[in-house]
Amino acid sequence: MLLEHRGRRPVVPESAYVAPSAVLCGAVVLSEGSRVLHGAVLTAENGEIQVGANSVVMENALVRGRASHPTLLGDAVLVGPHAHVNGATVEDEVFIATGAALFPGSVAGAGAELRINSVLHVNSRLEPGTVLPIGWIAVGDPAQLFAPDRHEEFWPIQRDLDFPGTVYNVPRGTPMRDIMSRQSTFYGSHQSDRELPSPD
Repeated sequence: MLLEHRGRRPVVPESAYVAPSAVLCGAVVLSEGSRVLHGAVLTAENGEIQVGANSVVMENALVRGRASHPTLLGDAVLVGPHAHVNGATVEDEVFIATGAALFPGSVAGAGAELRINSVLHVNSRLEPGTVLPIGWIAVGDPAQLFAPDRHEEFWPIQRDLDFPGTVYNVPRGTPMRDIMSRQSTFYGSHQSDRELPSPD
């Protein structure tokens, strides 16, 4: 499904493929030979998404563009099933496995591998060719790699990367009720989305 959002429409070249059950919303630009498979959602509420040539976004993945952090997927990138790419830059030939998450301001260097359920944290940079092991967390610029049971070691780095400021534009400690009131208003803009005809 293609949706116009705030006057912005997805761009899908003839050589690209978007599955009937996938959703492209707003300023999403696909390149030649790119593929978006069933159940995947590419949503650009207030920031662009660009998908490089011959890149594949697999089933039920979520790719989100943000105003201050557009999502840029390079050429020959795989975004695995149930992965979450939010306001990240993904350079060429990166492998993002099932369930991996990349947060706003993060960069996955060319040829990196983010294995199953791994996390590249906000404002963190994974060096080219780095392998982020299954379930591990990459934090910092350049990123340090941590097993998930080492939270007390990576929290001092993670805290200074400013997740609430980067993701919600609020200071740490802002009440969840305030954050969600703002989020509800922001996502309410989808009430005026308009479905577009299929590109075929």
